[in-house]
Amino acid sequence: MRLRRRNTIWLGIIAALVSLVLLSGTASPQVMVTLVGLFLVALAASVIEFEPNRLFKTTPQAALSRMRMSPQAREATERARRRTSYNPSGLTLLDVGLISLHSSSEGMMMRRTRNVSLDDDGVRPYITLFVQPDEADRKAVIRFEIVDHDGQPQYVHEMKTYLRDGELNILADHHLPLALNERISGAGDWDLKVSVDGLLVGTLVFTTTPSLRDRDRLLRRRAQLDDSGDDSLLIDEADDSPVSLEDLLRSQQRH
Repeated sequence: MRLRRRNTIWLGIIAALVSLVLLSGTASPQVMVTLVGLFLVALAASVIEFEPNRLFKTTPQAALSRMRMSPQAREATERARRRTSYNPSGLTLLDVGLISLHSSSEGMMMRRTRNVSLDDDGVRPYITLFVQPDEADRKAVIRFEIVDHDGQPQYVHEMKTYLRDGELNILADHHLPLALNERISGAGDWDLKVSVDGLLVGTLVFTTTPSLRDRDRLLRRRAQLDDSGDDSLLIDEADDSPVSLEDLLRSQQRH
């Protein structure tokens, strides 16, 4: 619906006439109530223009798009709704996730996942949006952000995307390097945040698992601890990386 201002002149004339009748005191209370009601109806019909065709056109599309949302999109949307004043008019998040990249003897392997290994070469976020006609035919800024288990941003990427009506797949054109990335301090539960034009539309939690090198190092440390029973082996002098809580509690119980 839109505001219409071309009828304000004759609407003001009717308001003046109704005011004269009410102030004169000659009309009965029933007539006064009727005049006021008719004036309010005329005001609503004149100032606000309803567009039923547009209303019935967009509502079924929005309902159908919500039915097509993946479980990950529903979870991410609900988390975004709890954190912000979520109201993305004309946009529906149908899917959200990560594409991991891993090189092997067969070439580059790509898979959609929610469990990322730090042995992977990298990972790229993606979303699928349903764009209604009133939000289409324009450029929007899509922002991807990956936050690690310590709350530190490991990946921030913004890209301008031309929105077309209907279903739209958007894949980040840069990836987050994982293997041998010295900035990554450890594995755990990470967050993927997606925003459109500064509005948070989804927050998805995913799991990162340690690399094989970190696993082997932890296994060797556990084996040394089991053989010697010495608490000093909890921290390797050559490697000052933190010890897991499980190892620490086990050593305390043994001691």
